[in-house]
Amino acid sequence: MLTRERSRIVVVDDHPVVHDGVVAQLERYPDMVVVGRARTGADAVTVCAAERPDIVLLDLRLPDHLAAEVVPRILRVSPNSRILLFTAFPDHAAVAPTLAAGACGILVKHAGSTAIRDAIRSVARTGAFHGDTPAPSTPSTTVSTSAPTTAPVTAREYDVLRLVAAGHTNLEIGAELNLSINTVKTYLRTVMHKLAARNRVQLIANARGEGLL
Repeated sequence: MLTRERSRIVVVDDHPVVHDGVVAQLERYPDMVVVGRARTGADAVTVCAAERPDIVLLDLRLPDHLAAEVVPRILRVSPNSRILLFTAFPDHAAVAPTLAAGACGILVKHAGSTAIRDAIRSVARTGAFHGDTPAPSTPSTTVSTSAPTTAPVTAREYDVLRLVAAGHTNLEIGAELNLSINTVKTYLRTVMHKLAARNRVQLIANARGEGLL
């Protein structure tokens, strides 16, 4: 729960129209002030380290890093920040690991200005945001393991996929996710089959083509 009269906010989104539009909306409210902006995960960490914002509005898909990797980095440099995931894809396989990494809720991008305002105020007041339903038209913290229509991977398969994309070996992936090597191999075989890939290079390329990375 925040005690300041004005919530200090950092907005992280790589799409200029969305980025500038959200900033303009937030600056209309006297209890909110945008203290930083970023369009990449690396810049977001730098800005948050300098500003120590109360709330970070974080895009799910950034050009340099996955949101699930950016969240813990932000929390390391600004541990009191609350990170609200901001995405047009509430059923994306990346949502569950990003929430598990420490994001405090999820807000859909097509939410109106009052919905964004209310979500920010909810985070400022309670430290979290809970939508009414998990439907795409309504913000929600409910974690969905249903797959995006373009690439039906589960949340755990996505965990393995993102670590493969980061260059980790099966042994390292197992240690990171607390899985046996055989289980990692099973997940990897399954996700490679789902994405029609014969090797890791093709898997990463196909995953990027599907918008998963």
